[in-house]
Amino acid sequence: MADRAPTVLANAIRFLSADAVQNAKSGHPGMPMGMAEMGVALWKGHLKHNPRNPKWDNRDRFVLSNGHGSMLIYSLLHFTGYDVTMDDIKDFRQLHSKTPGHPEYGVTPGIETTTGPLGQGIANAVGMALAEKVLAAEYNRPGHTIVDHNTYVFLGDGCMMEGISHEACSLAGTLGLGKLIALYDDNGISIDGEVKGWFTDDTPKRFEAYGWNVIRDIDGHDIEAVEAAVAEAKKQSDKPTLICCKTTIGKGAPTVAGTAACHGNLLGDEEITNARKLMGWTYPAFEIPQEVYDEMSAVDEGAAAEAAWNDAFAAYEKAFPSEAASYKRRMAGEVPADFADKMKAYIAETAKAQEEMPVRMASHKAITMIAKELPELIGASADLACSCLSIWDDCKAITPEDGGNFLFAGIREFGMGAIMNGLALHGGLIPFGGGYVTFSDYQRNAIRMGALMKQRVIYALSHDSIAVGEDGPTHQPIEHLGSLRMIPNLDVWRPCDATEAAVAWECALEHDTTPTLMSLSRQVCPAFARNDAQIDAIKRGGYVISEEKGDLQAVIIATGGEMDIALKGQALLAKEGINARVVSMPSTYLFDRQDAAYKREVLPAGIPRVSVEAAHTDYWRKYVGLEGACVGLDTFGESAPPAVLYDFFNITDKAVAEAVKSVL
Repeated sequence: MADRAPTVLANAIRFLSADAVQNAKSGHPGMPMGMAEMGVALWKGHLKHNPRNPKWDNRDRFVLSNGHGSMLIYSLLHFTGYDVTMDDIKDFRQLHSKTPGHPEYGVTPGIETTTGPLGQGIANAVGMALAEKVLAAEYNRPGHTIVDHNTYVFLGDGCMMEGISHEACSLAGTLGLGKLIALYDDNGISIDGEVKGWFTDDTPKRFEAYGWNVIRDIDGHDIEAVEAAVAEAKKQSDKPTLICCKTTIGKGAPTVAGTAACHGNLLGDEEITNARKLMGWTYPAFEIPQEVYDEMSAVDEGAAAEAAWNDAFAAYEKAFPSEAASYKRRMAGEVPADFADKMKAYIAETAKAQEEMPVRMASHKAITMIAKELPELIGASADLACSCLSIWDDCKAITPEDGGNFLFAGIREFGMGAIMNGLALHGGLIPFGGGYVTFSDYQRNAIRMGALMKQRVIYALSHDSIAVGEDGPTHQPIEHLGSLRMIPNLDVWRPCDATEAAVAWECALEHDTTPTLMSLSRQVCPAFARNDAQIDAIKRGGYVISEEKGDLQAVIIATGGEMDIALKGQALLAKEGINARVVSMPSTYLFDRQDAAYKREVLPAGIPRVSVEAAHTDYWRKYVGLEGACVGLDTFGESAPPAVLYDFFNITDKAVAEAVKSVL
């Protein structure tokens, strides 16, 4: 490398970032200007990747956890040879561009995860490093190492302050994720100013307490020092590493560097002009000297690295053909060819058995069956494995010494959710997590991010209504189902028995671009008889489960643990000569995506409707209309036995019958 190259490379990032933000008239110039040398040190000195194949299995993963500084990664992608052109850079923050305001998975080649909500990127990276550990333990053989890559993270003070970073980084230390290397941009500035007014943690000591290897006091503007620190970190095999880099936010800006004024504000033309003079950058906006591309390009090196890995995999495939076939299938996101038939047979068995049980137990039975057929299934629990029945007999706990297929995440709902997103993003694994529905509040933004990124992540959540009983209103979800159903691209299921639970799992596995959340009963629920057509119709999200003969007068829509109440209400009405249809709607997500003819067939126009669900009623207005009625509760619950609570809140068969009569 020429003597002046490091300055040229860093300045190329610095000014391309500043110019793009200025051109867009919005963005965050300070972080990429301050972390430019760190970017060069990692991406030129260490990162293993192939710009011509951003999805190469054995690439290093890079996560920009402080995603507001997105021009840093866009600059690096552009300079190293990804399909991110200068026109894309000029299109920064514009509609449908490859360079949105925050990095978005699936939009820009080379972006491993969507970041912006601070702290989630580092948690996603923990999931990616965990996936590498699990897959390496499963597939590597003596003399044949096919899973072997690092996960790198850039993060800042904001990520460190977010509680999720404590959850995820504590667990990473416990699990000894030695291939996780985080570079901390310690610039002491956030949007509100100097963080010393609200963030005085001794961060190195904190991470040492987590069990991390900590490299302190690195000058983040010294490329060689950062490169050396990363090299040292790569020697550490049983601990994740935090490299603490001291930087100046907005480095090069004459009047605002080192202050909050350059965090999320435009520098202005005059400030950028003076910065060019100060840093010796003589090129106009969006003009980059060829030497930058020559020095930073990873095209040839990346192609050679992938070719070498392909040769190694060919030797592995020859020595271990079945393992190689399994690995390729899983990394392609495919299930075994015969899995659909086995799942169909299992669903038929549940329908035939007609076995009463809590729906959480029905989910447990489905998990047990699926885990035998899909080794890529990896479970997780927020300290509720036995309560939610998310664990199965043959599972193997992940430990610091070995891989496995079950993660005891501890009481870290948010961290667990973001780690599951990282597991899914890595590839080769299908993660699911257990917990209580009411505590989905803790992990809600991770659920939302999984939906935004279109990841196959599954939540099997239990204790889904006032039937939690004596635990009281803190543990009884009321508003949760409605609000979760409103998250775009999230399929929320509330199955009523074992058959619907099995279909919910089938759909969750078929959704390769949609996360699934199951709301599962704690209480015992009866099994309901269905014909083959009804079983098939479960996958349509809503279907007629029971109907009396004669002219239809009303439709009762029910879910989950209230299905029995709805059917008993139907029977009471029949005694009075009122013919009501009962519709089971375990997935409003799927029902809403059916064609209009099917929806009219299930919910005929002009027929009064009543909904029944032991949750907030507002969501159901979209189905019953203002003229319909909702049996549910719009207050918090109480502490009492479940039967007492259903009577107290008037969620009974008599209440259903009265509601129907009120709308006729």
